[in-house]
Amino acid sequence: MSQKNQTLGEFIIENQSAFKYTSGELSRLINSIRLAAKVVNHEVNKAGLVDIIGTAGDTNIQGEDQQKLDVYANNKFIQTMTKRNIVCGIASEEEDDFISINSQDENHQNKYIVLIDPLDGSSNIDVNVSVGTIFSIYRRVTPVGTPVTIDDFLQKGNQQVAAGYIIYGTSTMIVYTTGDGVNGFTLNPAIGTFYLSHPDMQFPEDGKIYSVNEGNYIHFPQGIKNYIKYCQMEEGDRPYTSRYIGSLVSDFHRNMIKGGIYMYPKSSKASNGKLRLLYECNPMAFLAEQANGKASDGFNRIMDIEPTELHQRVPFICGSKNMVEKAEEFMRNA
Repeated sequence: MSQKNQTLGEFIIENQSAFKYTSGELSRLINSIRLAAKVVNHEVNKAGLVDIIGTAGDTNIQGEDQQKLDVYANNKFIQTMTKRNIVCGIASEEEDDFISINSQDENHQNKYIVLIDPLDGSSNIDVNVSVGTIFSIYRRVTPVGTPVTIDDFLQKGNQQVAAGYIIYGTSTMIVYTTGDGVNGFTLNPAIGTFYLSHPDMQFPEDGKIYSVNEGNYIHFPQGIKNYIKYCQMEEGDRPYTSRYIGSLVSDFHRNMIKGGIYMYPKSSKASNGKLRLLYECNPMAFLAEQANGKASDGFNRIMDIEPTELHQRVPFICGSKNMVEKAEEFMRNA
């Protein structure tokens, strides 16, 4: 039975039989993410002391300025998963295209692909606000032993075998699921070990926090505007509290613990929304559903959306189930 103070390594071993596939490859993959997270955490926590904060003078595929730590985190996660001979392909928000990895084994038997946002919320780095890493894991759909193709990455979210995030905050945590609930592990920096601190994490069905960039209010669809006004109305247990950090991992993490809703809808400035389906929305949706929450684009389940491109953007509403359903009701009735 899993219990607090159990190490992440012990938890992985104990629960390996509960994984859908029990070859041990998925366990090794999660262990490699744990290793890279510790390395990136070390750099994040000394960002103010060395010349690593600020922009790297380049932009990513999204047209956004790449922060120096963005590039560092991207390289570390790719290097760690590549060198440990675990995955057959990686797609990163920071890369133009997916990376095909030829296993050192003669027949290239690796079965898993990873999609990753190496440093979510990186615009907050220079002001010492929490940032995170988001990852999503699938089994490849093309034949084992052949190079991966785009089809391996353009899978619906409901095909994920694992997903999670690392939050680099006042404490560093790994929160992940393999389809059997959500568990959180906190790093003890003195010895470099993650311990189970938040077993069986659950969204409260209702919450009192709404998280949205209200600076974009004028650009939002009418349904979202109406829902925001509903949140602000003095009636029953409302008004709700507005809390928006601007780092998806941080906002999601707080709302899962305290109860709340996160919204990044489409707008007149971003007709398809801003968040990426494969790197952000699908993994967070998987976590939300495994933690008794819900994730939607306002009308449809996020994990049922058919991906059409690697860096596809979609509207995203996620959090406590009753709050998401109420937002969907406003969207339908607008």
